[in-house]
Amino acid sequence: MKFIRYILYIFSLVIVLGAFVFAISDRRDPDRNYRNAFQRDYRIFSPEVPDRISFAGEEVPLDIYYVRESLDREIMAVTYMHSSTQKMFKQAHRYFPVIEPILKEYGIPEDFKFLVVAESNLSNVVSPAGAEGMWQFLQSTGRTYGLEINSKIDERYNLKKATEAACQYLLEARDTFGNWTLAAASYNRGFNGMAEALENQKVDNYYDLYLNQETARYIYRILAAKEIYNNPVKYGFYMREQDFYPPIETYTIVVDTTIEDLPAFALERGITYKVIREFNPWIHSYSLPNKSGRTYVLTLPKKGAIKVKPVKHKPGSEETFFNDTLRIDELY
Repeated sequence: MKFIRYILYIFSLVIVLGAFVFAISDRRDPDRNYRNAFQRDYRIFSPEVPDRISFAGEEVPLDIYYVRESLDREIMAVTYMHSSTQKMFKQAHRYFPVIEPILKEYGIPEDFKFLVVAESNLSNVVSPAGAEGMWQFLQSTGRTYGLEINSKIDERYNLKKATEAACQYLLEARDTFGNWTLAAASYNRGFNGMAEALENQKVDNYYDLYLNQETARYIYRILAAKEIYNNPVKYGFYMREQDFYPPIETYTIVVDTTIEDLPAFALERGITYKVIREFNPWIHSYSLPNKSGRTYVLTLPKKGAIKVKPVKHKPGSEETFFNDTLRIDELY
């Protein structure tokens, strides 16, 4: 009996000492619970590379290790650039309906709408090299393909005209290089740079070329945007229909004379100069000069179209919008 009491005494002492040591160590390490929670709750998954993928109907040779790993890199980048990728989804809902029919009219494969995503993420931006607009034209290239560019007017910011100019370039590039993939890559590298690389390296396709880093990643960035846009839930993007930016109802006014005072012109139509610029970002002035009698088309919102309409939430829309049955809780 004494032996048992002795054992219980020792056991109790060990428990007390253990609790004391734990309390001391916990005070010395106040971030312990934080780290434990991080390790328990934070997860990063490696996004899946598709078994097959094509660009403009041209198969991508994913059986070559550096092709597969290059695509893997860009899929990881697009997957985990959360805010940028969500913006792609939101903007695409508004701007793809403008771009897609123009591509179709010119006979350009629809995949080229993802080239605009790679160039500008569907935003009017200015590159360090001076390329501007969604399609990122340099001044010289834009003028070559018929865009008016001066201090008052810059049609690189006219999405319809810039898309038409890009289509003209791409058709010429397709005829020059023989396939759509090289045509797309030349949009980044340029005609001369792409032709020189092909000649010097004695190959005839993009995936065999050793290129500067930007052009080497370019097609894979387009492919990653395409893959994730077409399979959002697969890459962790659960978005509802009301999360997207809807197209805005507009009407057009044909102008063939100078408008001296655009703010006054806007107010006469029940809008503001800001709204004029929002819908016509190619105008870069308080006036619209037109000494040569050119024809311009102003796009204006229909009455009340700029007001945001409340969206009624539909139960279950988060799961059904993309027609995918995967549930988040199935991952764990």
